[in-house]
Amino acid sequence: MNPCNSLHGDTSWIPASGHALRHAGIHFDAVRIRGLLGEEVAYMLMEFTHFEAGPIVRELAGERNVYFLLPPRTAAGYAWPAGARALSRSGRSAAFVGIPALQGLTWPLDWRSRPTADVPFVEPGLLHEMVGRAVRAV
Repeated sequence: MNPCNSLHGDTSWIPASGHALRHAGIHFDAVRIRGLLGEEVAYMLMEFTHFEAGPIVRELAGERNVYFLLPPRTAAGYAWPAGARALSRSGRSAAFVGIPALQGLTWPLDWRSRPTADVPFVEPGLLHEMVGRAVRAV
């Protein structure tokens, strides 16, 4: 089964192969968390949701950022702690997020958790709670 076909709605932001940059704030907002903190938040979120967390993209090289994809126009509604940055559409700057295809070679990006028809985005309030827990634990 093609994982892309199991999604409902507009999936035009997911490339058919490789990876592509997408403008945050149009199809999704994102929260970027660097390195080990991002991996810890992803693990906590996935464990809490029984591995149905919604779309989480990670970089496998460089700063090893982890991107949590939220519904459009939702990331700015939270005060994210140090180490987490909301990326959305604003008049001040443009933010782009690398999105891997659902199949094939996508290095240096991959899906830590894929979007599904039931969970097309990470739930913003739950992510905010998990980020707070992870920051307090450090």
